[in-house]
Amino acid sequence: MIDLSTHQPRLDLPMCRQLADLVGERALAEGINDTAIPGLQIYRTDHPTSVNSAVYEPALCVIAQGSKTVQLGDKEIMYGPLSYMISAVELPVVGCVVDATPNQPYLAVKLSLDQQEVADLILELGDALPPLDQQRECPAASCGLCVAPLDANILQAMTRLVSLLSSPTDCRILAPLVRRELIYRALLGEMGWRLRDFAATDTQAHRISRVIAVLKDRFAEPLRVRELADDVNMSESSLFHSFKQVTRMSPVQFQKKLRLHEARRLMLTEGLEAATASYRVGYESPSHFSREYRRMFGAPPRADVSKLRGEQVMAAAL
Repeated sequence: MIDLSTHQPRLDLPMCRQLADLVGERALAEGINDTAIPGLQIYRTDHPTSVNSAVYEPALCVIAQGSKTVQLGDKEIMYGPLSYMISAVELPVVGCVVDATPNQPYLAVKLSLDQQEVADLILELGDALPPLDQQRECPAASCGLCVAPLDANILQAMTRLVSLLSSPTDCRILAPLVRRELIYRALLGEMGWRLRDFAATDTQAHRISRVIAVLKDRFAEPLRVRELADDVNMSESSLFHSFKQVTRMSPVQFQKKLRLHEARRLMLTEGLEAATASYRVGYESPSHFSREYRRMFGAPPRADVSKLRGEQVMAAAL
C-alpha cells in the first residue's frame, strides 16, 4: 500500500501569514463575506464578540488570524491559527471571538462539505487510505465537531483556493480541483478517520447523521424517537447514546435548538411576529416559546431580533 502521508511540507509562520493576508484583502466588511467560489466564505471581525448562536453545517474551517471558543452541548472548544475545525454534521452551537483588534482582526475561512462528495472520494481512494485503526483520535472520539493542529498540506491548499478569487477564470476552472484536493488532504489528516466514519454507510456515526438530517427537515413535527430508531435500524437506547456522543445533547435538546434558530431566522428575515414564528416551528404555546427563546438567546424574541437587526457580526458563524 502506498503511504500517502509521507513528504509532508513543513508548516511555518510565513505560510500562515500568507493566508491571513489573502483573507484580509477579501474580507472588506465585518461579518460573513460570500465569495465567487461556491461553498467558500470568509469572516472578519475587528473586536472580541459576545456569545452568539448558530447552526454549523458540515464544513472545514481554518482560522487565519485571531481565536475563538465554540460550545457544543457540554463540550467547549478553543481554536485559533495553526489549527483547523471539521464539523461532520449539522450542529447547533454557541461561540464567541476572543482575540481580535482593528490592527489584527479575527479572520477565518470556511469551506462547506458535501457528504456525498466525501463518500465518493473515499470510494475512489479505496485501500490507499490508512487503516482506520491507525488514525489518532481526540478524547471525545465520536463528537461531530473537533479541532486538530493544522498541517501544511491543508494550509497550502486553502491558501491556493483563496488566492483563486483574484481571477474569475481561475475560480471557474481551478476551484473545483483545489476543493477536491482539500477534501483529499483532510481525509489523510489527523481527523480523516472522522470524515470517513460519518460517510461510511455501515457506521453508527453515519446512522446518526441520517437522524440529524431527518430532524432538520422535520423539526416542527412531534419527536418520535422510536420511529427514528427504526428508520436507521437502531434501538432507542442505542440511538440516544450515540446521538449524545455525536451532538453532545439529547434528540429533544437538538430539536429545540433547531426550532428556536429557525424561529429567529423567520422573525429576522421574514418579519414574522413571535407568535406566528413559534407556531410555524412547532410550538403550541407562545409563552412557552418565549421562555425557551429567552433561555437560549438571552433576551425575549422582540428585543433579541431588534438587537440583531442593528448588528452585522454573528459571532458563532465561522
